[in-house]
Amino acid sequence: MEYNTQRADLTIAEYGRSIQEMVELAVNLEDRDERTKAAKTIVNAMAILNPALREFVDYKHKLWDHLFIISDFKLDCDSPFPMPDQDLTHVRPDPLTYPQKNIKLRHYGSIIESMIKEALAMEDSPEKQQVVETIANFMKMSYLTWNRDSVEDEVIREQLNDYSGGKLVLRDDIKLTTRFIDLREADRRTLRNKNQKKRTTYNGGYSRGK
Repeated sequence: MEYNTQRADLTIAEYGRSIQEMVELAVNLEDRDERTKAAKTIVNAMAILNPALREFVDYKHKLWDHLFIISDFKLDCDSPFPMPDQDLTHVRPDPLTYPQKNIKLRHYGSIIESMIKEALAMEDSPEKQQVVETIANFMKMSYLTWNRDSVEDEVIREQLNDYSGGKLVLRDDIKLTTRFIDLREADRRTLRNKNQKKRTTYNGGYSRGK
């Protein structure tokens, strides 16, 4: 019995060992026309085994590139695309630098800090109070995501006060919830309240006119 650990490594594991063995057979065919027919058949099989490539516009080009890579650039056949540069296929991309941020409370992440920064830039208004309430609710939800124990609203209130340097104060009568309230919903709620006031004013004025 032959185990995979005793076999040669797969060049591109997504296509499996059967494709690699088919490519090895195609490379050893003596007739160029036969090699070309075999290559086209293998490319069609590769397209079935890796359907995700169909999402790319040039997926056929990628399949042929993969075929040549699996053959270790030894397959000599008529291809609709040029053989890829062997040196470029082994070039590793430059590592991406991960942004380092000094987050005060890591279980809240940088999103909370950004939200608080935006809230601090707002003028005092009922809308700002709604934003502060939304931030506090989001903080509670984030806290419970990373901590199994429950958290008192007072803890969130103190942490919000500490985060904002005492400039964002959550009213004592506000009861926090773990359900996140979208800031856009707060804006829509404010708009509804304004429209309601306009209708009340209009109806009152019309009644007085009668």
